[in-house]
Amino acid sequence: MHLKRERKAALSRAGWMVMGKGARASALEVAKILFVFLSFCPDVSLQCKILKCNSEFWASTPSSGPKEEFCTALRAYSSCVRRTARTCRGDLAYHSAQHGIEDLMTQHNCSKEGPTASPRARTPPPLAPPLPPQTDVHVPSDGPEVCHYERSLPRHSAPPNYTHCGFFGDPHLRTFNDDFQTCKVEGAWPLIHNKYLSVQVTNTPVLPGSAATATSKLTIIFKNFQECVDQKMYHAETDELPAAFADGSKNGGDRHGANTLRVVEKVPGQHVEIQARYIGTTIVVRQVGRYLTFAVRMPEEVVNSVEDQENQDLYLCLHGCPANQRIDFRTFQARAAESHGSARAKPESPSHGFTYQSAMAKCKERLPVEDLYFQSCVFDLLSSGDINFTLAAYYAFEDVKMLHSNKEKHHLFERDTGMFNAAPRESNFGLLILFNLVALSLWTELCYLCL
Repeated sequence: MHLKRERKAALSRAGWMVMGKGARASALEVAKILFVFLSFCPDVSLQCKILKCNSEFWASTPSSGPKEEFCTALRAYSSCVRRTARTCRGDLAYHSAQHGIEDLMTQHNCSKEGPTASPRARTPPPLAPPLPPQTDVHVPSDGPEVCHYERSLPRHSAPPNYTHCGFFGDPHLRTFNDDFQTCKVEGAWPLIHNKYLSVQVTNTPVLPGSAATATSKLTIIFKNFQECVDQKMYHAETDELPAAFADGSKNGGDRHGANTLRVVEKVPGQHVEIQARYIGTTIVVRQVGRYLTFAVRMPEEVVNSVEDQENQDLYLCLHGCPANQRIDFRTFQARAAESHGSARAKPESPSHGFTYQSAMAKCKERLPVEDLYFQSCVFDLLSSGDINFTLAAYYAFEDVKMLHSNKEKHHLFERDTGMFNAAPRESNFGLLILFNLVALSLWTELCYLCL
């Protein structure tokens, strides 16, 4: 079995599209489309709160069941959407939801009059005891060979090379190439976008008027793949780190290899792990303080399975942040050290409650080695004053030790990475224009699906 040939044959089913040609939209398909659209339009979803309506409908609607139960859920969904009219009127997402509900009402012959009480969400089965860490090769499953990444590789082929990307703190990015950057990247930015999954983060200012940002929202879409998994979405926000996908399930759906994609809650509300064994990928999402962190272990083949070679510079885990979004860390270090050196002559002014010396001392408690994770911790304390960023840097390094395949590269130092000190000399307007065009194209496609 040749993985590349098998996976290439699946590309027609691995995209954003969830409806086949001539197929009638089902309730779950419409919900998926609306959820994808809203999640990739963060400004709309934050203002309109339609995301909450859609999540409630999705979580409480069974794929099969009595017609009246579904119609009751649909009327409750319609009522929830109507309550957002004041803040959402005029927004495309709001009107798309209205049209979707009307279509479902007609398709299922539901009356607009009737019970509108929100149905009780399905009670998930009790959580099984946590399983010890296992590799892809040793995890039993009823799925076919193609749904286990390492098993599906050609016999006698070289072991896959696993790479790592991390995104944490204020924010700091470690790319698949082990480049380390500190970036601005306010708003919605794509971390990963390939044939098998897409990851997008939304970063918000840490302090009013500050250029420092941190991740407050994260959306992951696993695209449907052969007989292994259905399309699944995982969505997390500040104070909402769910232990399931957006549809309430914990695995990849109803296909034979569904158990090769699953969500595992490690610490309720703080630490979730998503195991996608069919593509040899492990994702770790944490909430530390008010913000989210992201880490991934992924085979090099999957990393490079890009759909649009020309636009891959837009995806941060692959090529890093745009030059005009990077923060010159060397200049920051020099200024902080200069301020520390002048403290003997006059009292040092604390930055957001921390001096350079006290920030270093606090970070040393968790990060004894003065590598780039230590330096990122110092940077975050001085720029925000939020002590939780100490833990964010600590857990980011713990994730590296768990996910990175090369122990020699767990610690990164300034001399080890070429992009870390790359300071922008001029704004890359061409890249910004290209990013906007791609975003507009994605918006248009999703809107077309919704309508």
